[in-house]
Amino acid sequence: MTAHTTFEALRLPQYRRMILGFLLTMMADNVEHVVSYWVMFQKFDSPVLGGFAVVSHWVPFLVFSLPAGALADRYDPRRLIQVGMVMFMACSAGWAYLFMTDTLEVWSAMTLLVIHGLSGVFWNVATQIILYDLVDKAVLPSAVRTLATARYVGLIVGPGVGAGLMLWLGPEYSLLFNCLFYLPNLIWLIHAPCGPQFRPPHMSPPARPFRGLHDLFHTMAEVRKNKEVLLLLLLAGGASWFVSNSYQAQMPSYAHDLGHGDPGMTYSLLLAADALGALCAGLLWEYLGQRSQPTSRKAMTFALIWAASLALFALSSSYVLSLGVLFVAGFAELTFNATAQTIVQLKAPLEIRGRVIGLFNMAALGLRFGSGITVGLLGGAIGNHWSLFVACAGFAVFLAVLQVRLGRRAA
Repeated sequence: MTAHTTFEALRLPQYRRMILGFLLTMMADNVEHVVSYWVMFQKFDSPVLGGFAVVSHWVPFLVFSLPAGALADRYDPRRLIQVGMVMFMACSAGWAYLFMTDTLEVWSAMTLLVIHGLSGVFWNVATQIILYDLVDKAVLPSAVRTLATARYVGLIVGPGVGAGLMLWLGPEYSLLFNCLFYLPNLIWLIHAPCGPQFRPPHMSPPARPFRGLHDLFHTMAEVRKNKEVLLLLLLAGGASWFVSNSYQAQMPSYAHDLGHGDPGMTYSLLLAADALGALCAGLLWEYLGQRSQPTSRKAMTFALIWAASLALFALSSSYVLSLGVLFVAGFAELTFNATAQTIVQLKAPLEIRGRVIGLFNMAALGLRFGSGITVGLLGGAIGNHWSLFVACAGFAVFLAVLQVRLGRRAA
C-alpha cells in the first residue's frame, strides 16, 4: 500500500472529527481572550493586569502538566478533556455575567483568568495523548503538525469572530454565545474511539500511580538520556519563559500606539497577523509531507527567526510593517514548536508517554508565566515595546548558549 505523503492525518475520518472539535475549542478560547482583554483594557488600562493574565494562564501548566500527563496515562483522557470544556464554558459565562451586571473588578477578573488557565491543563495534555489512538506512528508527524495548524486557525478565526460578535451582540452576549462553540468537542468525546479501552494490550502497559516529585525527577532523568529531546525541551522552555505569546495580552496597547486601537477590523488584523503566518507554515509543511522531516536544526533556526521578527515588531511604528513581521513570526513559531513537539512525541517512551508529554508542556506552556514578568510586568516599568525587545534579545542569547552546549551533540 502506497503511503500518502501529504495531509496524511486528515485522510482519517475520526481524526478529522477530533480536529474540528479542537479547532472550535481554540476559536472559542480566543474569542474569550479578545473580548475579555479588550474590556479589561478599557476598564483598567493596566499593563500589570495584562501581565497577570499571562502569569495566571500559564502557571497552572507549570504545576499541573506532569500530574495531568500521569492522569492521562492512568485514566480515560476523554473525560479529562471534557472537564476542561466545562470549565471553559463556565469562564465565558462568568465574564458575561460580570459584564452584564457591571460588577467586574480586578479580583474577579484575576479569578476568572486563573480558572481559565486551570481548564487548559486538563484538555491540552490529554488531547496530545489521544493522537496515539487515532493515528499510527508513521502518521504522527502529520497529526502533530495538523493539530498545531488547527491551533493557529483558531487564533486567526477567534479574533475576527470575537470582534464581530462584540459589534453584533456586545461583549456580554458575545461571551454567552461563545459557550456554544465548546459543545461539538464535548459531545464527540462521549463515544470517541480513543482511550485505554481502545488500545491493544501491547500498547497499554500497566498504569503507574503518580508519585509527585519522584515522577518529575525520574522523567527528567529519562529525558536527559536523549540529547535531542533535552535540547528541544530546553528550547521550548526558553521560548516560553522569555517571550511566548505574552505580547498578545498587551496587543490592545500595541494597537493603540500604532493608531489602530479600536475593536474593529484593524485591531483584529493585528491580532490575527502572526496566526495567519502560522497557518501558512502549517499548510506548507503539511503539503511537503515526508519531504520535510523534523530536525533539531530546523527548530533552532526558526526559533531565532521568530525572536528577530518579534524584536522588530517591538520597535516598529508602522502598522503595515507590524503586520508583516507578525506574519513572519507566526510562520516561524509554528515551525519550531511543531518540529520540537513532533520529535519529543515520537521519542517518548511508551510506559511514561503521558509524563514526558506533560514535562514538555511544563516547558512549552507552563514556563510562559515568566514572559508575564519579562514582557508584562517589566512593561509597567519601561514600556511594552522595550520590554518585548529586551525579552527577544534575551531569548536570542539563550539560543546561542543552547547551541554551544547541546546543539552539536543533538544534531
